[in-house]
Amino acid sequence: MTEDTWGRVQDELLRTLGQNNYRNWIEPLEFSGLKNGVATFHVPTSFMGTWVARNFGDQILRILAEAGAEVSRVEFTVPKFRSATARAHRSAGSTEKGGKEENVPSATQPGNGSTEDDLPGASLDPRFTFDSFVVGKPNELAHAAARRVAEGGPVTFNPLFLYGGVGLGKTHLMHAIAWELQKKSPELRVVYLSAEQFMYRFVQALRDRQMMDFKQLFRSVDVLMVDDVQFIAGKDGTQEEFFHTFNALVDQNKQIIISADRAPVEIKDLEERIKSRLQSGLVVDLHPTDYELRLGILQQKVEQYRSQYPGLVIADGVLEFLAHRISTNVRVLEGALMRLFAFGSLVGREITMELVQDCLADILRASDRKVTVEEIQRRVSEHYNIRLSDLIGPRRVRTLARPRQIAMYLAKQLTTRSLPEIGRRFGGRDHTTVMHGVRRIEELKAQDSQIAEDIEMLRRSLEA
Repeated sequence: MTEDTWGRVQDELLRTLGQNNYRNWIEPLEFSGLKNGVATFHVPTSFMGTWVARNFGDQILRILAEAGAEVSRVEFTVPKFRSATARAHRSAGSTEKGGKEENVPSATQPGNGSTEDDLPGASLDPRFTFDSFVVGKPNELAHAAARRVAEGGPVTFNPLFLYGGVGLGKTHLMHAIAWELQKKSPELRVVYLSAEQFMYRFVQALRDRQMMDFKQLFRSVDVLMVDDVQFIAGKDGTQEEFFHTFNALVDQNKQIIISADRAPVEIKDLEERIKSRLQSGLVVDLHPTDYELRLGILQQKVEQYRSQYPGLVIADGVLEFLAHRISTNVRVLEGALMRLFAFGSLVGREITMELVQDCLADILRASDRKVTVEEIQRRVSEHYNIRLSDLIGPRRVRTLARPRQIAMYLAKQLTTRSLPEIGRRFGGRDHTTVMHGVRRIEELKAQDSQIAEDIEMLRRSLEA
């Protein structure tokens, strides 16, 4: 492969990846050579090589092959002696290991502990902006809080902690905040990464004895965004460093945005001092989507797909059917619509209810999963640490009565069983007892935030 071939490949990568990604991640690469089907590129740091391999390795390999190069694999290495071009891309504070070339981890591994001035802001997904975020009642508070943070200026609440189940929009909002901040204040150092990447970079820094570089790197940012923080639970060393990084940034009045799949108090094996810190700002729950929000998301996606699939027709009732049937995960919902558009385009057919049933049979079967009264009873008894026999038994002490009423309430909400049927499964109780329990919990939900949180968490775990 010649330099001219690599030049053509670079042009294609610029076109497909966009100016920002190209400038940050492709332009610094130096083509080193092609031998035995392996194309080697020199990179300024091992972190950059890992990031490129993980995010763009497959595209580089594909475009190289399309350009006529006989290549089966791409590798990224940090050379012993750097060229002037590579040095220009290196962070002023980073240190270089001597000796032989340093091989970068494979594309499946997260970023490591190298000190790189250009932290992974370029990995932001261009689809995840505020304009593409559909707002509804379940996520309106989270959206408003994210908008407020994205305005910049004085920090009003720190950290902003977003939590909720898979596919509810946490990552979307974090990316949207980062895009907005970069657009309004390009001088800000906005860093977005997953908790897993933070952990791997910490471990690598320990291994390479670069902890001072690591500390300086993360404590000199203006906005730190850490996704899926539950992954550091139980990792004592990482938690320690995260805690000190958190404190250092708060002391400097720098904005921190964190996400997780559950509230701070519910993250098992997370240190109490970190839980306390995470709860010191604004904690916002992204609730499971309702029908209206899911329908709005589908309608927006249809508008986006129109240009890609011109002339494709969707029969009346299809979007409403999907919004009703696929209720637990927005990603699954969007993937189902994408599959329908692709299938309809390939076979040249209108997207009808019949096509939906054929094309989405597996997704629809999965969404048909029914929650049982017995499953609710087991989950509630585990949550409140009481025996199942006591939950459905005759005792009426308060420590048993309230969980029993919550279980009855969930059985009414999540199953198709009638009140008499539910009563029979709770030790043969009368349907009026079940009705009273359901009404009591509805009243308490509005008055007692702890009961409301318990019910929401139980419902999410049952529907997962």
